[in-house]
Amino acid sequence: MYKVFVNEKPLFLTSKVEKETDFQLFLLESVDIKKVIIKMFQNKIQKAILYHPDEKLIMKTLKAKIPVAKAGGGLVYNQKGEVLFIFRNGKWDLPKGGTEKKETIEETAIREVEEETGVKGLKIVKKLQKTYHVFKRNGRYKLKQTHWFEMKTNFNGKLEGQAEEGIEKVVWVKPNKIPELLENSYKNIELLF
Repeated sequence: MYKVFVNEKPLFLTSKVEKETDFQLFLLESVDIKKVIIKMFQNKIQKAILYHPDEKLIMKTLKAKIPVAKAGGGLVYNQKGEVLFIFRNGKWDLPKGGTEKKETIEETAIREVEEETGVKGLKIVKKLQKTYHVFKRNGRYKLKQTHWFEMKTNFNGKLEGQAEEGIEKVVWVKPNKIPELLENSYKNIELLF
């Protein structure tokens, strides 16, 4: 099963429908995916399931209908076990951004964390799950597929938010304070924790 967030509302792509839910159910063969997305942006649909017996085909079909923007990001820990967070657009987030030409997704993730936070000396520890969300830019819907990596650093220099990306704050957060920040974050970020 894939979970895609559309305007912070869940759209599940699945090959199993187990029981009645309050989700609206759509069949891949007969649905206009763009219309479902528009209705979710307009708050006319709160939760939806996109069903097909072949789960991989659902994501492939979604990617064929909506342009994909690939991104890489980091769940970064310092030597004290604190997690790196950024504050932008009124919400707590993790550093991430789009790929550049001839760049691996790992290189993207490290570059974006460095650019958005000023943190250096990053080492990827392991690959985490991918997250998906639909956003609208210049009147067009896009599917953002973010590849997340757990990273470690011994950096203890000055944290600097990338102003041109609208980053107002960069902070190290103690693990016991993370649930508080997640109350004002994105559903995709919650998934990583």
